[in-house]
Amino acid sequence: MTLYTTTDSPLGELLLVGEESATAQGGTALASLSVPGQKGGATVQDGWTENAAAFTGITSELRAYFEGSRTGFGIEYAVGRGTEFQRRVWKALDDIPYGTTLSYGEIAARIGAPRAAVRSVGTAIGANPLLVVRPCHRVIGATGALTGYAGGLDRKRRLLDLESHHRTG
Repeated sequence: MTLYTTTDSPLGELLLVGEESATAQGGTALASLSVPGQKGGATVQDGWTENAAAFTGITSELRAYFEGSRTGFGIEYAVGRGTEFQRRVWKALDDIPYGTTLSYGEIAARIGAPRAAVRSVGTAIGANPLLVVRPCHRVIGATGALTGYAGGLDRKRRLLDLESHHRTG
């Protein structure tokens, strides 16, 4: 069964979508986290069930992250999404430490892809359904420029500033 809720955040109202899971804390595995106006973001579908209580643990972790008291997430993700290549890229995103950044080329190297795969890496990152918790905001251009974020570059900057402030402050 697909469940959803919304929660307020410094990025705007987040749409959380999940699947019931016997192994996830709280019984819900997160399938999608979207921000308003997100390119390719989820929208509520017929047949989904609104259930804020199913996301209590997830929203608690998000709140702690935005407050700066949490640097990682213990959220179970719903499985079965993405191609094998996308899942490799997404795993590399999960491994980027809080408060640090990597370039698209560095992600390609980490997954064993050739340098020419940078565009494919960028496309896979753009398809990440789990903004914030799978930290695609930590990937920047080779020159250090902020590039491509499905939630918008302003939100990417806010997330990087938040992590930088809490890492050093």
